[in-house]
Amino acid sequence: MSKNVTPYTDSDLSKKEQVTLMFDRIAQKYNTLNRVLSLGLDKIWRKRLIKLVREQKAVDVLDVATGTGDIAIALSKIPNLKIDAADLSIKMLEVQSKQLEKLKLKGRIKLHVADAEKLPFDQKFDAVTVAFGIRNFDNLEKGLAEMYRVLQPNGCLYVLETSTPKKFPMRQAHYIMSRILIPSMGRLFAEDKGAYAYLGESAANFADGEEMCNKLREIGFYKVTHKPLTGGVVTLYNAQK
Repeated sequence: MSKNVTPYTDSDLSKKEQVTLMFDRIAQKYNTLNRVLSLGLDKIWRKRLIKLVREQKAVDVLDVATGTGDIAIALSKIPNLKIDAADLSIKMLEVQSKQLEKLKLKGRIKLHVADAEKLPFDQKFDAVTVAFGIRNFDNLEKGLAEMYRVLQPNGCLYVLETSTPKKFPMRQAHYIMSRILIPSMGRLFAEDKGAYAYLGESAANFADGEEMCNKLREIGFYKVTHKPLTGGVVTLYNAQK
């Protein structure tokens, strides 16, 4: 059962406002910390998602909660793919913009400051991607419904998200990582005590597996599948409108 977790427990701001503030604060070090905390496996996980988009032969893709652009930039390697990328954190988008300039991808990816729960599009895309973003939604069901809405009929949603391993020893290792190592590394390098404590706790308390699949079906998606990766520390979901 999922539990609603916020970055700053002593704040009166909504979860959405707290999450946006948090990512603005950690944007400059986000990529480096992700590589360290995932032991570099995040690149492998993202490749699995990109492979599905490539196999679908998608033409027009939206990357939701795009952050610093790992998914959007990887998608740009697919020829002739139109890519829009949306995030509420201006600082994260600024990091991505600098990356795009460095990689000579300016104009290849259209960046939007946008709320995942109120997307400025209408039934436009044949694929929507989101990696490590849905657990940060203020209202998960509303965010899923918005991604459903902006998809064309028969379009596909691809979600990569943290999950909790069910078996020894991965379950115990995941507990140590999410409850101890991630918060400790965050305090050491990100200079925001709440940020990585939140990222670890939200990873440990978020809906996964069949629970997430059922939420997708309730929204209206069908052909919903999920594939645990690396012993179940993350899960790749695939759903069709």
